[in-house]
Amino acid sequence: MRAVLTWRDKAEHCINDIAFKPDGTQLILAAGNRLLVYDTSDGTLLQPLKGHKDTVYCVAYAKDGKRFASGSADKSVIIWTSKLEGILKLFAQFSLLSKDLSCFQTLSVMPSLHLHLIFLGLHKTVRGWEDCLRPRVQNRPGQHSEHNDSIQCVSYNPVTHQLASCSSSDFGLWSPEQKSISKNKSSSKIICCSWTNDGQYLALGMFNGIISIRNKNGEEKVKIERPGGSLSPIWSICWNPSRIALNCIVMVMDSKMVFPLVCVLFPQIGKDRVLNFDPCCISYFTKGEYILLGGSDKQVSLFTKDGVRLGTVGEQYSWVWTCRVKPDSNYVVVGCQDGTISFYQLIFSTVHGLYKDRYAYRDSMTDVIVQHLITEQKVRIKCKELVKKIAIYRNRLAIQLPEKILIYELYSEDSSDMHYRVKERIVKKFECNLLVVCANHIILCQEKRLQCLSFSGVKEREWQMESLIRYIKVIGGPPGREGLLVGLKNGQILKIFVDNLFAIVLLKQATAVRCLDMSASRKKLAVVDENDTCLVYDIDTKELLFQVKSLRRTRDITGGICMNLAFSMALKTVFFLSLAEILQSAPMYQYLDRKMFKEAYQIACLGVTDTDWRELAMEALEGLDFETSKKAFIRVQDLRYLELISSIEERKKRGETNNDLFLADVFSYEGKFHEAAKLYKRSGQENLALEMYTDLRMFEYAKVIHPIPGPSSGLEPTGVPTCKVADPTSAPALRPLLILWLIDIARKLDKAEREPLLLCATYLKKLDSPGYAAETYLKMGDLKSLVQLHVETQRWDEAFALGEKHPEFKDDIYVPYAQWLAENDRFEEAQQAFHKAGRQREAVQVLEQLTDNAVAESRFNDAAYYYWMLSMQCLDIAQADPAQKDVMLGKFHHFQRLAELYHGYHAIHRHTEDPFSVHGPETLFNISRFLLHSLPKDTPSGISKVKILFTLAKQSKALGAYRLARHAYDKLRGLCIPARFQKSIELGTLTIRAKPFHDSEELVPLCYRCSTNNPLLNNLGNVCINCRQPFVFSASSYDVLHLVEFCLEEGITDEEAISLIDLEAPRPKREDRQQETINNSSQILQLVETKDSMGDEDPFTAKLSFEQGGSEFVPVVVSRLVLRSMSRRDIIIKRWPPPLRWQYFRSLLPDASITMCPSCFQVGGHSSSSRVLLSATFPLPRCPSGRPGPWEEEHIHSSKLGKRLGCPRLYLHSMCI
Repeated sequence: MRAVLTWRDKAEHCINDIAFKPDGTQLILAAGNRLLVYDTSDGTLLQPLKGHKDTVYCVAYAKDGKRFASGSADKSVIIWTSKLEGILKLFAQFSLLSKDLSCFQTLSVMPSLHLHLIFLGLHKTVRGWEDCLRPRVQNRPGQHSEHNDSIQCVSYNPVTHQLASCSSSDFGLWSPEQKSISKNKSSSKIICCSWTNDGQYLALGMFNGIISIRNKNGEEKVKIERPGGSLSPIWSICWNPSRIALNCIVMVMDSKMVFPLVCVLFPQIGKDRVLNFDPCCISYFTKGEYILLGGSDKQVSLFTKDGVRLGTVGEQYSWVWTCRVKPDSNYVVVGCQDGTISFYQLIFSTVHGLYKDRYAYRDSMTDVIVQHLITEQKVRIKCKELVKKIAIYRNRLAIQLPEKILIYELYSEDSSDMHYRVKERIVKKFECNLLVVCANHIILCQEKRLQCLSFSGVKEREWQMESLIRYIKVIGGPPGREGLLVGLKNGQILKIFVDNLFAIVLLKQATAVRCLDMSASRKKLAVVDENDTCLVYDIDTKELLFQVKSLRRTRDITGGICMNLAFSMALKTVFFLSLAEILQSAPMYQYLDRKMFKEAYQIACLGVTDTDWRELAMEALEGLDFETSKKAFIRVQDLRYLELISSIEERKKRGETNNDLFLADVFSYEGKFHEAAKLYKRSGQENLALEMYTDLRMFEYAKVIHPIPGPSSGLEPTGVPTCKVADPTSAPALRPLLILWLIDIARKLDKAEREPLLLCATYLKKLDSPGYAAETYLKMGDLKSLVQLHVETQRWDEAFALGEKHPEFKDDIYVPYAQWLAENDRFEEAQQAFHKAGRQREAVQVLEQLTDNAVAESRFNDAAYYYWMLSMQCLDIAQADPAQKDVMLGKFHHFQRLAELYHGYHAIHRHTEDPFSVHGPETLFNISRFLLHSLPKDTPSGISKVKILFTLAKQSKALGAYRLARHAYDKLRGLCIPARFQKSIELGTLTIRAKPFHDSEELVPLCYRCSTNNPLLNNLGNVCINCRQPFVFSASSYDVLHLVEFCLEEGITDEEAISLIDLEAPRPKREDRQQETINNSSQILQLVETKDSMGDEDPFTAKLSFEQGGSEFVPVVVSRLVLRSMSRRDIIIKRWPPPLRWQYFRSLLPDASITMCPSCFQVGGHSSSSRVLLSATFPLPRCPSGRPGPWEEEHIHSSKLGKRLGCPRLYLHSMCI
């Protein structure tokens, strides 16, 4: 670890506190009675902020970056905006508190999950405690008043942005929505405070050594008393943001430290560690892996989370009063008692070593991991000290620590053995640039000097070089006589033997050496210089054989690192240069074992055999990764399987989703007929299995699938008519005999005799016997004539079934069917028929005409339905024609929006036109607000903005939203009002002036993602003003539903997401248990979790707060871990057909049920207080959903119910509200 000073400045007064803006661009300092704002990039003082009359003790920035707060000895808290403007000042009414010990007060608000808590005391000790909190929220209203003493600390809730301000006798909770502080008394002076990262709990550190942990309502949940009372004040406190450590707290007191270790049985964990100075401040890194500690030693030290000291960040000239870490970075700022501000960058270098198939590297700064690159085995060596250097050679491993060097050896000579034991310890402190280990020696590089030490620490030899040593490599040799290659900065390359005092100069080049190696024959020397150029020399002649640009990384594969120049070897002889490819079959098969087909394909592109390509293609095909399989089959030019993949892709485009059928086809192509038959049978397609066995002449297996029935017992004609008639069809009495005679002839004729068969079919059609005529045409194989027969006789079901099997006849079927429907005044079904026939222009014309007529006749519910049909037709076109995909998807969203507008406006129109309305005041209020926020600049045809505003004003006044009602009446004054509304609007405009200018809080919509109360009139539309999350409205009452939409992480398919969610079983309820432990030094109350309640943290809740921020909407993106943690009962999925992606919603109130229609995907809430069924969503005829999906509630699709409720259409989608 190396610290680089970026910039430094000095203020006139002591730096009491520091806070970073969440994006890290600005730094706020509390110095004297002012706030200093710095630019973190170059240390420029942007602006001093004046507003306090006395010393500023504390400052804190809100998580969303919109505002920050400062507390002062003048008993006031000032709220500042991100534009450095003061917007609110909270002040006290009584005298100031004395300023004793005020300069120690600090705070810390961490940005991730609450796991550990750090707090500082007077007597130099850090102690660990378990977080015993359980969420038991009680809605008890707090008392509202101002502070009576100086403000000691402030802290923002990272989720709700609630501000906690603490003084000597109490603490207050304030939010932007309330006008006063919710005050809570304290038993002692509060010095520091910090919120948990989920915003549920607040930790308070007090002067009498007590730590009080309270919920967001101010109620105390846990109380921790430190021995010593007022002699052990808590100076600083913060929560560890690490996701790995669990339920631990750390504090500083006395002259010891305790760092957290994971423990769930005892409240105090870890052991005491002695400090030789008075600590003043502690701060975690963003991920909780490191801790900053500063104090009276005039320096800032870096520790691991386990308490191992790693080094000094920077030395100062006075006590370090406060220190903070820049969010999501390795920058550290330090504030001192003399006003010095220092900004450092911490650089963590890579420490590692490589020898053949063993790679050793440093992990967590204090551990060493040795990995076998062939077997992929790993072993961790815990050193519990800072690892400075690592060297590995054969069965030796050397680790340099600050005060000693440890030499390890393998237990056995087995090439795959990974068990190391300590061989020797050299207990001396060494300062070196490079470290190399041999069989019996340690080689240290100190600038220009090399030292050879035995394992006992005795210096045996020393070599002095002309220039700085840049690289050392052991090239082998007998134990105790190994050879070393040494590269210098001046380009000189030497060979040194451990048992020889004299170095041999091999050659000298013009550029500095960065890396080098020698061939197995010791004849060639490869050197990589500082320009990343690889130069190969002949050692005997000193001749440069060739040079190439060194490639140290493979860019084709993410994360792939090449240990050589590339995935090839350059072989130089005297006459020519050749390139030998190295096959990558082994890593490709490793990916195939893990079903990672795309990664395996990337590896295969680097070079594999044709057999490997075919194996990859077959594995991907059986894994249903058709894209990868197609690419692999193209490589081997297998047209047979390419045709199979093409046919499967076409079937998927037509809407087939049964993977068992696809896999059965694959098995049948591979010759795995029995496996294919099992899959066909499991999919309910026994006829396909029967057809397969029949084609293969495997009749014994076909009988197992479907037994062959016996001979038919139907009546057969025994004779033929003997009379002759010029026109057989003109004798009605003879028709039954003629029909039997003709069908008997047709059945006896061979199918190759087309002319007599055609004559029989023609006569059967004339005799009005289409069934027998169809049988004859089918025997002939004349499908076109069969289609014409079904159309002429209007046998549409048989025609449709034939069209499904033979799509080439769809045009011959659906066009006549559409014309027949139009002739019978069934226009909606005619439109669908034109659409299925591919006559898009006629289908759209029918729908547009129906829509225009509905709007002109004020049938807005029908207009909404027709626009919905138009949108779905655009979606079908986008799926069938990729060239029009973008245009059609744009029209789809436009028509969907119009459908929502007309559907909502239908209720407004009926309310203003009819003498009574089926909708209640709250529903009309919600609908009018929804329409007002959703209307575009160009109001759609038929929609009256006057009716919307009139309804909004009337219902707002009735519900107590007087401010919104006044706004609506003001808007109406600028519109052309019909005469029948004139009197009502004028009267309402006058009476609303007598009402108070505020809205009822019960009507304020709540964002279920960030818990922000939104105004009734939102300039942003139907989205949250804080996180920009779009609201999800109930299709019945238009209330904001408790649903939050989330997206899948890149690479997660919809099928995988459903399988991950489906794995989660319902979680058991949590149970709390209390346990009291008394020892010699402390008394602890612990709330112990049962096994069922452990791990009840919800990763999705963390995603709600940590992915929001700024003025742009940031969707909630979930990973596989989050999906696996979800409950199937809380998820709503809108399964849109391709090319649209599915939409996922999470219910944040599991006890309240949600209903969703699986066809139109409209959602609504259920309420147990009502049993009335109302028309809610779009009235879609013949809803394609026969039953709800696996997680949706039951829906009602009943034409009888629609008639009983007086619905104008025969079909109704309803829900219980």
